[in-house]
Amino acid sequence: MFQRIREYLSRSVRLSEKEIKIFENSLELRLVPKKTILLQAGEVCNFEAYINKGCIREYFIDDAGIELTLQFATEDWWVSDITSFEDQIPSDMYIETLEDCELLVLTRQSKENLINEVPQLERMFRLMIQRHLSKLQKRLFKTVSSTAMDQYIEFVTRYPTISQRVSQQYIASYLGITPEFLSRLRAKHLKNG
Repeated sequence: MFQRIREYLSRSVRLSEKEIKIFENSLELRLVPKKTILLQAGEVCNFEAYINKGCIREYFIDDAGIELTLQFATEDWWVSDITSFEDQIPSDMYIETLEDCELLVLTRQSKENLINEVPQLERMFRLMIQRHLSKLQKRLFKTVSSTAMDQYIEFVTRYPTISQRVSQQYIASYLGITPEFLSRLRAKHLKNG
Protein backbone atom coordinates (compact mmCIF):
# COMPACT_ATOMS: atom_id res chain seq x y z
CA MET A 1 0.00 0.00 0.00
CA PHE A 2 2.85 2.43 0.76
CA GLN A 3 5.34 1.44 -1.96
CA ARG A 4 4.33 4.16 -4.43
CA ILE A 5 4.20 6.95 -1.86
CA ARG A 6 7.57 5.86 -0.45
CA GLU A 7 9.02 6.34 -3.94
CA TYR A 8 7.32 9.74 -4.13
CA LEU A 9 8.88 10.69 -0.79
CA SER A 10 12.34 9.54 -1.85
CA ARG A 11 12.30 11.93 -4.81
CA SER A 12 11.94 14.90 -2.43
CA VAL A 13 13.48 14.14 0.96
CA ARG A 14 15.67 11.66 2.78
CA LEU A 15 13.95 10.29 5.85
CA SER A 16 14.87 7.69 8.40
CA GLU A 17 12.77 4.54 8.59
CA LYS A 18 11.25 5.91 11.81
CA GLU A 19 10.25 9.17 10.06
CA ILE A 20 8.78 7.23 7.14
CA LYS A 21 6.68 5.20 9.58
CA ILE A 22 5.47 8.43 11.23
CA PHE A 23 4.47 9.68 7.79
CA GLU A 24 2.69 6.44 6.88
CA ASN A 25 0.87 6.35 10.22
CA SER A 26 -0.43 9.88 9.55
CA LEU A 27 -2.13 8.77 6.34
CA GLU A 28 -5.67 7.47 6.32
CA LEU A 29 -6.46 4.87 3.67
CA ARG A 30 -9.76 5.58 1.91
CA LEU A 31 -11.22 3.25 -0.68
CA VAL A 32 -13.59 5.45 -2.66
CA PRO A 33 -15.97 4.18 -5.34
CA LYS A 34 -16.20 5.62 -8.84
CA LYS A 35 -18.42 8.70 -9.25
CA THR A 36 -18.00 9.88 -5.64
CA ILE A 37 -17.92 13.63 -5.03
CA LEU A 38 -15.04 14.21 -2.60
CA LEU A 39 -15.56 17.99 -2.48
CA GLN A 40 -18.46 20.19 -3.55
CA ALA A 41 -18.36 23.89 -4.30
CA GLY A 42 -19.26 25.79 -1.14
CA GLU A 43 -17.60 23.27 1.18
CA VAL A 44 -14.26 23.84 2.90
CA CYS A 45 -11.70 21.32 1.67
CA ASN A 46 -10.43 19.33 4.65
CA PHE A 47 -8.05 16.92 2.88
CA GLU A 48 -5.00 16.45 0.73
CA ALA A 49 -5.12 13.02 -0.89
CA TYR A 50 -2.36 11.07 -2.57
CA ILE A 51 -3.76 8.88 -5.34
CA ASN A 52 -2.38 5.40 -4.90
CA LYS A 53 -4.81 4.01 -7.46
CA GLY A 54 -7.49 5.59 -9.64
CA CYS A 55 -8.40 8.72 -11.55
CA ILE A 56 -9.96 11.94 -10.25
CA ARG A 57 -11.32 15.05 -11.93
CA GLU A 58 -11.36 18.60 -10.55
CA TYR A 59 -13.95 20.90 -12.12
CA PHE A 60 -16.15 23.91 -11.55
CA ILE A 61 -19.53 24.92 -12.88
CA ASP A 62 -19.74 28.29 -14.60
CA ASP A 63 -22.62 30.77 -14.44
CA ALA A 64 -24.29 29.09 -17.43
CA GLY A 65 -24.26 25.74 -15.61
CA ILE A 66 -21.50 24.24 -17.76
CA GLU A 67 -18.93 21.96 -16.13
CA LEU A 68 -15.35 22.99 -16.90
CA THR A 69 -12.66 20.44 -16.09
CA LEU A 70 -9.61 22.00 -14.47
CA GLN A 71 -7.45 18.91 -14.22
CA PHE A 72 -7.26 15.15 -14.11
CA ALA A 73 -5.22 13.46 -11.41
CA THR A 74 -4.05 9.85 -11.49
CA GLU A 75 -1.63 7.62 -9.63
CA ASP A 76 1.31 9.34 -7.93
CA TRP A 77 -0.45 12.70 -7.84
CA TRP A 78 -2.00 14.67 -4.98
CA VAL A 79 -5.49 16.14 -5.14
CA SER A 80 -7.03 18.92 -3.06
CA ASP A 81 -8.27 22.48 -3.33
CA ILE A 82 -5.10 24.07 -2.00
CA THR A 83 -6.65 27.50 -1.42
CA SER A 84 -9.65 26.13 0.44
CA PHE A 85 -7.49 23.69 2.42
CA GLU A 86 -4.87 26.23 3.49
CA ASP A 87 -7.12 29.26 4.05
CA GLN A 88 -10.14 27.29 5.32
CA ILE A 89 -12.50 29.08 2.94
CA PRO A 90 -15.31 27.58 0.82
CA SER A 91 -14.17 25.96 -2.39
CA ASP A 92 -15.27 27.01 -5.86
CA MET A 93 -14.66 23.56 -7.29
CA TYR A 94 -15.77 19.97 -7.22
CA ILE A 95 -13.50 16.96 -6.89
CA GLU A 96 -14.93 13.69 -8.23
CA THR A 97 -13.57 10.16 -8.59
CA LEU A 98 -13.80 8.85 -12.15
CA GLU A 99 -12.65 5.36 -11.19
CA ASP A 100 -12.62 3.35 -7.98
CA CYS A 101 -9.83 5.01 -6.02
CA GLU A 102 -7.38 4.10 -3.30
CA LEU A 103 -6.41 7.33 -1.56
CA LEU A 104 -3.94 8.09 1.21
CA VAL A 105 -5.42 11.09 2.97
CA LEU A 106 -4.08 13.81 5.24
CA THR A 107 -6.43 16.13 7.08
CA ARG A 108 -5.37 19.65 7.92
CA GLN A 109 -4.69 18.61 11.52
CA SER A 110 -2.82 15.41 10.62
CA LYS A 111 -0.65 17.36 8.16
CA GLU A 112 0.15 20.01 10.76
CA ASN A 113 1.03 17.33 13.34
CA LEU A 114 3.12 15.50 10.77
CA ILE A 115 5.17 18.57 9.83
CA ASN A 116 5.76 19.30 13.52
CA GLU A 117 7.07 15.74 14.01
CA VAL A 118 9.01 15.49 10.73
CA PRO A 119 9.94 19.04 9.64
CA GLN A 120 11.74 17.79 6.50
CA LEU A 121 8.34 16.94 5.03
CA GLU A 122 7.68 20.64 4.59
CA ARG A 123 10.13 20.41 1.66
CA MET A 124 8.13 17.60 0.08
CA PHE A 125 4.89 19.58 0.36
CA ARG A 126 6.57 22.71 -1.02
CA LEU A 127 7.87 20.76 -4.01
CA MET A 128 4.42 19.24 -4.49
CA ILE A 129 2.85 22.71 -4.69
CA GLN A 130 5.60 23.96 -7.01
CA ARG A 131 5.02 20.98 -9.32
CA HIS A 132 1.30 21.67 -9.34
CA LEU A 133 1.81 25.39 -10.03
CA SER A 134 4.26 24.63 -12.83
CA LYS A 135 1.74 22.32 -14.53
CA LEU A 136 -0.99 24.95 -14.21
CA GLN A 137 1.22 27.68 -15.65
CA LYS A 138 2.20 25.51 -18.61
CA ARG A 139 -1.43 24.65 -19.20
CA LEU A 140 -2.46 28.32 -19.06
CA PHE A 141 0.28 29.25 -21.52
CA LYS A 142 -0.76 26.50 -23.93
CA THR A 143 -4.42 27.48 -23.60
CA VAL A 144 -3.83 31.09 -24.63
CA SER A 145 -1.13 30.48 -27.23
CA SER A 146 -2.03 27.26 -29.05
CA THR A 147 -4.65 26.04 -31.48
CA ALA A 148 -7.21 23.49 -30.36
CA MET A 149 -5.37 20.81 -32.36
CA ASP A 150 -2.06 21.70 -30.70
CA GLN A 151 -3.72 21.54 -27.28
CA TYR A 152 -5.24 18.15 -28.09
CA ILE A 153 -1.89 16.77 -29.31
CA GLU A 154 -0.19 18.15 -26.18
CA PHE A 155 -2.86 16.52 -24.01
CA VAL A 156 -2.59 13.03 -25.57
CA THR A 157 1.21 13.26 -25.58
CA ARG A 158 1.48 14.36 -21.97
CA TYR A 159 -1.34 12.12 -20.67
CA PRO A 160 -1.42 9.10 -23.02
CA THR A 161 -3.54 6.89 -20.74
CA ILE A 162 -6.16 9.47 -19.70
CA SER A 163 -8.09 9.29 -22.96
CA GLN A 164 -8.73 5.58 -22.33
CA ARG A 165 -9.76 6.21 -18.72
CA VAL A 166 -12.17 9.15 -18.92
CA SER A 167 -15.08 10.15 -21.11
CA GLN A 168 -14.48 12.28 -24.19
CA GLN A 169 -16.94 14.78 -22.73
CA TYR A 170 -14.53 15.44 -19.83
CA ILE A 171 -11.55 15.75 -22.18
CA ALA A 172 -13.47 18.26 -24.32
CA SER A 173 -14.34 20.18 -21.16
CA TYR A 174 -10.66 20.20 -20.15
CA LEU A 175 -9.67 21.54 -23.58
CA GLY A 176 -12.47 24.11 -23.58
CA ILE A 177 -14.18 22.73 -26.67
CA THR A 178 -17.38 20.81 -27.44
CA PRO A 179 -17.39 17.00 -27.59
CA GLU A 180 -18.35 17.25 -31.28
CA PHE A 181 -15.32 19.43 -32.05
CA LEU A 182 -13.12 17.03 -30.11
CA SER A 183 -14.40 14.16 -32.28
CA ARG A 184 -13.43 16.11 -35.40
CA LEU A 185 -9.98 16.89 -33.94
CA ARG A 186 -9.42 13.24 -33.05
CA ALA A 187 -10.44 12.08 -36.53
CA LYS A 188 -8.18 14.64 -38.19
CA HIS A 189 -5.30 13.72 -35.88
CA LEU A 190 -5.70 10.02 -36.62
CA LYS A 191 -5.87 10.72 -40.36
CA ASN A 192 -2.71 12.85 -40.26
CA GLY A 193 -0.93 10.84 -37.57
